[in-house]
Amino acid sequence: MPRHMLSDELWTKLLKILLQLNVYFNRGLRETIEGILYRIRTGVPWRDLPADFGKWNSVYKRFNTWSRKGVWSRLFDTLVADPDLEWVFMDGTYVNAHQHSAGAAGGGAENIGKSRAGNTSKIHLAVDAYGFPNAFTISGGEINDCTAAQDLIKKVPEAGTIIADKGYDSEQLRVQIEAKGMKVVIPRKKNSKRGNEGLDWHLYKYRHLVENAFARLKHFRAIATRYDKLGRNYESIVALACAFIWLPM
Repeated sequence: MPRHMLSDELWTKLLKILLQLNVYFNRGLRETIEGILYRIRTGVPWRDLPADFGKWNSVYKRFNTWSRKGVWSRLFDTLVADPDLEWVFMDGTYVNAHQHSAGAAGGGAENIGKSRAGNTSKIHLAVDAYGFPNAFTISGGEINDCTAAQDLIKKVPEAGTIIADKGYDSEQLRVQIEAKGMKVVIPRKKNSKRGNEGLDWHLYKYRHLVENAFARLKHFRAIATRYDKLGRNYESIVALACAFIWLPM
């Protein structure tokens, strides 16, 4: 039997939340959830799921159905309990898109774009003062951090201070953040005439918290490399991984 990721204690907590999200309970529900987590953790094709989790097609269909209904995003939102929003750190990371992620039916935007690394997606993440994921967005790899940050900021509850690197140096973004009553700790670029006088460099050094969060997310191989064709399904596995980080809390 492949190793499970959920202890009985964590499964009991997760099951209670899933039932609140109108996930239908049956005898094989735990094996289905374990199969989904196993696939995200290892990055194996759905067809190669061990038989211990049941029929691979059944596991995939349930994952896809719950993804379409927004269950995984709501699970993440439910588990984000009492975040410390005194400081919020933002950053983005590239994810290589495997050739199997190409060719989604429908022709819609699937958040895969061309960048210096080839076909990529990009995760834009905000974490709280403890380094736990608070909000994220997914874009194509060609979208710069500053552009994507405008949508990310909309998802962040009112915080004390937003901290990010100079890639987020934009007057429009600063105005958006300050309009929500939050302070800004973002270094200005070298060609800025205003300079960085008064910037809280000591607080800026804690920006490694968001890098640590990316490192934890990329332990999940299906996140570190994108295999999913559908943008919403890739977004769902990122949401599920973020939820898994919060689950023991």
